[in-house]
Amino acid sequence: MSTRTAQPGVLLTDHRIEVPLDHDAPGAERLTLFVREAVAPDRESDELPYLLYLQGGPGSPGPRPQGADGWLKRALRDYRVLLLDQRGTGRSTPVNRQTLPRRGTPQEQAAYLAHFRADSIVRDAESVRRTLLGPSGNWSLLGQSFGGFCTLTYLSQAPQHLRECFVTGGLPGLRATAEDVYRAAYPRVRAKNERHYARYPQDAAVARRIAEHLVKEDVALPDGRRLTVEGFQSLGLLLGSGSGSHQLHWLLEDPWVPGADGEELADAFLAAVQERLSFAANPLYAALHEAIYAQRSVGGEPTAWAAQRVRAEFPEFDPAAERLLFTGEMIYPWMFDTDPVLKPLRQAAYLLAERTDWPDLYDPQRLAANRVPVYAAVYHDDMYVDRDDSLATAEAVGGVRTWITNEWEHDGLRVSGGEVLDRLIRMSREGL
Repeated sequence: MSTRTAQPGVLLTDHRIEVPLDHDAPGAERLTLFVREAVAPDRESDELPYLLYLQGGPGSPGPRPQGADGWLKRALRDYRVLLLDQRGTGRSTPVNRQTLPRRGTPQEQAAYLAHFRADSIVRDAESVRRTLLGPSGNWSLLGQSFGGFCTLTYLSQAPQHLRECFVTGGLPGLRATAEDVYRAAYPRVRAKNERHYARYPQDAAVARRIAEHLVKEDVALPDGRRLTVEGFQSLGLLLGSGSGSHQLHWLLEDPWVPGADGEELADAFLAAVQERLSFAANPLYAALHEAIYAQRSVGGEPTAWAAQRVRAEFPEFDPAAERLLFTGEMIYPWMFDTDPVLKPLRQAAYLLAERTDWPDLYDPQRLAANRVPVYAAVYHDDMYVDRDDSLATAEAVGGVRTWITNEWEHDGLRVSGGEVLDRLIRMSREGL
């Protein structure tokens, strides 16, 4: 039975749909998908086209509206919007440290997790489409970040059911390995550090002092884990968003308190650090992050903790370097040794890192022949998704029109008040 909720400017209807864990074994185990439908109150009875929003991630649920604002408000002018909690997230059948041990051995857990990549998400979406729109129903896609990766997989698997696609910061390198991704990423992250320290030069001394303190002292976060220099460096994930440099600066503004034995890191600072470093809300992000780049026909090697291996090529990120550099969207094996919510996933994560038979996610030939219109925002200074890879993909895929901008960072869709989506919709309507 569907649940309906009214918020300012939007009516919400909740749907639950069962899908197979393995779409190639439809009679075996099944999962529940949660989908929230949003429509403008004054258009509830209209025959509106559907727009499926594919969330960034991997491992993050769909957004929780608080009324019609931002990009959703813009979308509701033209569409009935579907917000999908991708498998394993949100109110869909969850995957986390509490549920995964029920799968059995680490090998069985890893085999289970292998069903939570973009290829399965796209087949889930097709089940949703058939259920809500009927077998012949078509819809549009909006893919943010990893959701754009899923969009390219959708165009590889089932383009016949797509009217148009909008992608924001999410055109992946079709043949890029995990090593390729991180080899291109570290210089971008270094540039973000340089811009941050140019904006807030006093932060360099603060960060170095914190790092030296963490080497000398055993500092625990509120959840009990030790805060290491490498963990502290992971706060650089903030630098990829529009306001992230400012957030990092305010976090570093006053980290110390006078303790019984001298200055120590304040509880408020440590709590704020833990909030940003914990994977409690999205453990699949850590477990599958490198696997989203794995394809058996590309390289044929395991991902094998590519971010950690490639990091050695960039000694400026060494924790002992004179100027401390923060890292970015990298997952390191030590995270599964320190984060309490990741420790139970450790053995399965190591098995996934050694896997070599990942199915391909993209079909270059089918994408080259694509006729579905794709309108993509490519952020010139995107820290998370390589601009050059995105532009190469735009050239390789038929029907792609790009808007290259440095006005917004990777989170432009969320923070632009609807401007980014409006630009892409206008491109589609005006034939730009």
